[in-house]
Amino acid sequence: MSLRSPLGRVLGLGSAKDGTGHWWAQRVTAVALVPLTLWFFIALLSLPALDYSTVKAWLALPVSSFLAVLTVGVLTYHAYLGTTVVVEDYVHGAGLKVASLMLLRFLYVVFGGAGIFAILRVAFGS
Repeated sequence: MSLRSPLGRVLGLGSAKDGTGHWWAQRVTAVALVPLTLWFFIALLSLPALDYSTVKAWLALPVSSFLAVLTVGVLTYHAYLGTTVVVEDYVHGAGLKVASLMLLRFLYVVFGGAGIFAILRVAFGS
């Protein structure tokens, strides 16, 4: 005997009618971060030096700058998804929960945007 409603079984939704997309997004970004993070560290460790001019020349390559921007974007989104779950689970006041979620979204957009801007600024020069 199942406790799920027939409509819930057909749609694949839980009792809250939400969360499946969030769960999948978190897993997909986690899987995407594995090769991106490995690429990032291997690429940096393969550079002859880690001074500004060497990293700037490396980021001037289109593949390097694209993958670096992609890494920052995916990492920011993955971190946002994770901290959202923490706030939803452990913040119990409705007003505080909404304010926290709005602040998190704002901060992650600012930090992700700043990271991407920094990469593009170094890649394309000032």
